Amino acid sequence: MKKFLLAAAIALGVPAAAAAQETAPDGTPAFGIEPYVGVLGGYHEFDRDSEFGSPRGGEMNGGLISGVAGVNVPLGPVFAGVEGNATKGFGDIDWEYGVRGRLGARAGDSGMIFASAGYQWVNGKRAYADEKDWIYGVGVEVGPKDIGLGGITTNSGIRLRLQAETYDFDSIRPMAGVIAHF
Repeated sequence: MKKFLLAAAIALGVPAAAAAQETAPDGTPAFGIEPYVGVLGGYHEFDRDSEFGSPRGGEMNGGLISGVAGVNVPLGPVFAGVEGNATKGFGDIDWEYGVRGRLGARAGDSGMIFASAGYQWVNGKRAYADEKDWIYGVGVEVGPKDIGLGGITTNSGIRLRLQAETYDFDSIRPMAGVIAHF
């Protein structure tokens, strides 16, 4: 009975706490849906011991241009979201595709700090195999108000993203680009 009463008290308290916080730190609604698209560029370098072994004994790596699309669900000062990517590779990488979940905190007037985890497909070139595995990452988005350009776009508008990811802890994948939030 005590567990039931505790659960009921928590259930009644959550809507009250949510109603008390009607806006996020950047002034946008605290709860809702925020879709976005973006373009990122970077480099993906795999360890020699990764599953992308080569008959030549080298390591797989190459430049990347990535298109991303996703949606964030603001929950007051934090957010949860999902994102997909389609990436054209250069060098030893032909294409990469992936989907990941994101969790993070809203920072400053229009920024975000996040961690992500998901699944990535990597298609190699030049005797490198096609593989798929987990990908993990961290990143930050900086909006116009955070870099002194308030008034140029709305709070949700254009943001600069910097992120670093790893494919099954066998690679490093730093990326940077521009994200347009709606």
